[in-house]
This record gives sequence, C-alpha cells and structure tokens, in this order.
Amino acid sequence: MNFVFRRDELLVEASSSVLPDTALCERIGLAAAALQPVWMETGSPYRTVCVDPGLEAPEGYAFKKLRSLFGVFDDESMALAGRAYQIAEWARTHRFCGACGTPAERVTHEFCLRCPACGLSAYPRISPAMMVLIRKGDSILLARHANGPAARYTALAGFVEPGESIEQTVHREVYEEVGLKVGNLQYFGSQPWPFPHSLMVAFTADYVSGDIRIQEDEIADARWFGPGDEMPDIAARISIAGWMIRANLPVGWTAP
Repeated sequence: MNFVFRRDELLVEASSSVLPDTALCERIGLAAAALQPVWMETGSPYRTVCVDPGLEAPEGYAFKKLRSLFGVFDDESMALAGRAYQIAEWARTHRFCGACGTPAERVTHEFCLRCPACGLSAYPRISPAMMVLIRKGDSILLARHANGPAARYTALAGFVEPGESIEQTVHREVYEEVGLKVGNLQYFGSQPWPFPHSLMVAFTADYVSGDIRIQEDEIADARWFGPGDEMPDIAARISIAGWMIRANLPVGWTAP
C-alpha cells in the first residue's frame, strides 16, 4: 500500500479512493528506493513518498487534499495516512544536513536521517500545540480563526514555544488571543494532527477574569455561546476540537 503525496494531496483512484499499487508507482517513475517505510516492522506493506509538485495524476487517478478524505477513509486508514504524510514530509525536508549541507543518509533501524560528515541526526518533526475550551457558567467560548481553512467556530489553539510547559502555553495563548484569564485546567485528550506535523493536547478551563479582546491577526471573532443562543457551525467530529465541544455543549444544543 503506497501513499504518494503531492504537497498535501494524496494520490488515489479517482472514483474509489483506493491507493496506488507498486506497479502504478513504477509507471509514474517512482523507484522502490524512493519510498519510505511508514512503520519499522519487518514486512510492513506501507510505503510513503512526496513527489514533485508538477507531477500529474495518471489516468483514472487524482490527487486529493488529505483533509477531503476525512469521512471517505475510516478512522484507522485516516490515521495511517496522517502518519504517512508526516514521514514523507520529514524525508522531503531533511534530504541535506541542516548544519553542513551534506546529503543525509537513512538510518535503517529507526526513523532518523543522519549526516555522514558531521553526525547531525534529524528525526520526524512533531510540534506540540495546546487547545482549550473555556467555560463560563453555562456558556462556552468559541472562536473563528482568521486564517482557518473553514469558517467554523472552534476552541482556542496555539503552539508551544521554547521553554514553556503545555499549561503555560494555555494561559499565554488565551490571554494573547482573547484577553482572558483562566483557571482549573483539566486535561481532555490528545490527537496527532498532520497539518503539517502537530500533536494537539486539549484542555477545558474555567473563566477567571477579563473581557474579550481579540487578537485580530489570529482571531476573526470570539464570543460566549450559551443556552438560548443559536448554535454556530462548529468544528467537525474528526478533530479533537469537535469532540471536546460536543462533550461540553450548552443546554438545549444538539450537534451533528
């Protein structure tokens, strides 16, 4: 089973979304050596690769946005595709040593690209990010991100910065994005999110003080939603934001 990515698009059979086999990969010029293993286990059939952005899909196939395959692939297949995308991107962006520019060599027993000249090792990148749903009585705070791929309301989120704990990130991001202070952080769950290489760590929190003041370059809108308010278009169930919001819906709301 081969995952062939063109940037964030995955090559699949146009009508069935079946992945290409080895014969098709060879037909479009992908040598077996170019394909990276998705798992280290001996005999695993999964391989992944990033191809040139100008490559056209062969007849009967199409490059489809990875996000568009949510709901087409089952959860297990989608998680596998996400892993494959992150490994393919790691291999594409670490072909050369970041310190001296020497072509990197693949280490056989682990996911590592190592420089034969200076010994620098590069592992698949994982970027931790926090997500937080703030509660105030019977209401929850939902925001619409200025640069989000969809105009949906969701929980606040932000990447961990050097030297921060995940809890410190929650407090900093909440204050920066909406001007609020929060407390009583409670861990909700986590989710790998391959856009492009995040690990989302989700919390709920209680409002402590402040008035909403949005950071306009990050947030298009943020407000409290409670019983009696019209329900906005919220994050889909495929994301941990969608799970968390649905687990904390105001009284009277029913989400699909």
